[in-house]
Amino acid sequence: MSTRIEEQTKQRRRFVPLGVIFGVVGLALFAYFVSRVGVSEILDGIGRLGVGFLLVLAISSIRHIVRSVAWTRCVEAPYALRFRDAFAARLMGDALGNIIPLASVAVSEPSKAVFVKHKLPLMIGLSALAIENIFYSLSVALFMFCGTATLLLTFSLPRGLRYATIAALAGALLFIPLALAVVRGGARVLSGGLNFLARHRVPDRVLNRLRPAAATLEDRIYGFYQRNQQSFYSIFGLEVIFHLAGVLEIYTTLSFISPVQPTLTQALILESVNRIINVVFKFIPLRAGVDEGGTGQVSKVLGLTKTTGVTLAIVRKGRDLFWSVIGLLLLLQRGFSLRNLQSEQESSENPLPASSPVTTSD
Repeated sequence: MSTRIEEQTKQRRRFVPLGVIFGVVGLALFAYFVSRVGVSEILDGIGRLGVGFLLVLAISSIRHIVRSVAWTRCVEAPYALRFRDAFAARLMGDALGNIIPLASVAVSEPSKAVFVKHKLPLMIGLSALAIENIFYSLSVALFMFCGTATLLLTFSLPRGLRYATIAALAGALLFIPLALAVVRGGARVLSGGLNFLARHRVPDRVLNRLRPAAATLEDRIYGFYQRNQQSFYSIFGLEVIFHLAGVLEIYTTLSFISPVQPTLTQALILESVNRIINVVFKFIPLRAGVDEGGTGQVSKVLGLTKTTGVTLAIVRKGRDLFWSVIGLLLLLQRGFSLRNLQSEQESSENPLPASSPVTTSD
């Protein structure tokens, strides 16, 4: 056991320099885009938002609430997860993903199950989290499809942005049937992936350790749909509310900071772009730089100003930082540190992350 923990610790330490590089690149891009549109213009926009930021925070809380409720609904009897425990675990896990490079990939998602380990077994929490993530991933793909299709059909796009939009649309179209196959058809994605690695000469000692956990997790995920088909639409509906709250949040923010009256169509497209940025660049803390660049460019195409887009991205960072501070305070209150959190994950019998391909912090 100690040898396995030491090996996993060494593997994670190899990613530290890469995480630092991503963080520095993000900060450099952030400074570049802010300087391009002008600091004073951005401050003017934030000033116009003023106390409206409290409204933005209130709307953003809906997103944390509905995904926490969805997680609790994915826990099957005889086990149960209280909303307040799921909500606190979500804030703590997302705080790690927002502030630590690569944490959203390696630490953030599985940590949420660790945070509720005193309430239900780790494998139960992980499998319920994995189920919720699959529902969320399917909703993200559908939302991205709606947003990118609207963007392509409604606005004239520059060549680069048009190609990127088509690629995102194609990715969503490919992912939707895959997610449905996982939820409804029982496709053994994890086991199939391990078999693929075995054919490509990955050491058996590594794969044999993963196979039991993969099989258990798959059985719980696929069995959940068979036993809880009536819950399918209610859980998916909660994930849809998550995205609708995102559209409302952007519309509200733009109503304060934009010199041009925004529309719900613009807010829908900008939120879908935000989802794409979160999926592609989740390894960069707070999506620094890439969010400002992408949102600014799309805002200009939508008839808003690039300054408005960059300001919107910065307001979004302020919202993320607020919830991250809450999550970090909860971590400190409960005596968690990144080191002992990793030790708990590494010493558990299940080394598999609970994250899905498009899972992100908000």
